[in-house]
Amino acid sequence: MIEQPKAYTISAVTRMIKTSMEEQFSQIWVEGEISNYHHHSSGHRYITLKDDRAVLKVVMWRSVGEYLKFEPENGQKVLAFGDITIYEKGGQYQLNCRKLVPVGVGELELAFRQLHEKLAAEGLFDEDCKQVLPAYPQRIGIVTSPTGAAIRDIIQIAQRRNPSVQLIVYPAKVQGDGAEETIAAGIEYFNSRDDIDIIIVGRGGGSLEDLWPFNTETTVRVIAASSVPVVSAVGHEIDITLSDLAADLRAPTPSAAAELTVWSLDEFTDRINDLVSLQANLLNSQLGQAREELAGIQNRPVFVRPLDIINQYRQQLDGSHRLLLAAGKNRLERYRNSLSLSLSRFEILSPLKTLARGYTVTRTSDNGKLVRSRRDVTAGDKLETVLTDGRLMSVVEEISDER
Repeated sequence: MIEQPKAYTISAVTRMIKTSMEEQFSQIWVEGEISNYHHHSSGHRYITLKDDRAVLKVVMWRSVGEYLKFEPENGQKVLAFGDITIYEKGGQYQLNCRKLVPVGVGELELAFRQLHEKLAAEGLFDEDCKQVLPAYPQRIGIVTSPTGAAIRDIIQIAQRRNPSVQLIVYPAKVQGDGAEETIAAGIEYFNSRDDIDIIIVGRGGGSLEDLWPFNTETTVRVIAASSVPVVSAVGHEIDITLSDLAADLRAPTPSAAAELTVWSLDEFTDRINDLVSLQANLLNSQLGQAREELAGIQNRPVFVRPLDIINQYRQQLDGSHRLLLAAGKNRLERYRNSLSLSLSRFEILSPLKTLARGYTVTRTSDNGKLVRSRRDVTAGDKLETVLTDGRLMSVVEEISDER
């Protein structure tokens, strides 16, 4: 009888391979191009790394991926660090990724670019969204480390410029894990109050990693949403963060933020004095002008020799009276001449004048109708004839057309 060779189960072989590979390929770096990238709703990330000859499955668990600064993209070249593991049920090997770094550009730099593009597309950096800082704030909220050099510089400059401006410090982490949460909490705290005029957010200089809390989406969105004007003062003058772009005003340094927000009491006093001097000069000028006008009025003849003015008006009144009398006489004479002419014309047309020249007026005695024609009377009619010196009564005996 032929003796059957010793055989392994599939599970045993797979376990042997798993043990061998995981011991041999732990903590290794793998370079490749990302393809088939999938960010699962569970938070886990699944990636296929490839080169021109082979592919490698990569998994990044949520606990690792939540610390990833940038978002992987298909076609991107990366370095993946981790351990080769065997997925026994599928008989497949994969890289359990513990760190992912872009090739050719720093991880934080890439993350900065990606978040900038995303938030800029949403309009968070638009100039139209910027608020105007009040000229004379009374209370300024400061979100920064209470022990850093930034707060010391701000306090020193504020005391020099105007001790009456009140500074309220919200102690926040400005570096390391969880810093963006405390920065956002500080901004939200000052927004919850109704007595804060300006918020300063910032810290002193440092590396890109040190300043990273001011480049996170959490910090930027809270700054953009603030109803209180925000001044970003992060690092040195050459440092530009996304918080600077989202803030209403960027200050090159924390010291500059104090200079820009705390109004100078000396400058304010000088300005008030200048305004008082200007008003005093204007009043003096107006007073001098009024005095000149008053002197001019006082020197007028009516005030210097009032009787001369009265005599002038008397002469004018006498002249007007003479003119009025002359005009009245002339008009009366014209009326008299006109009346005389009218009377003469009336006398010429008077019936009495006509009668005086030998004419008579005859009319019927019964109705007083004028007799202008022989046809107006008949034989036997009684007539009344008006003469210049009386009347005649007669009876018509005969009517003839002879003259």
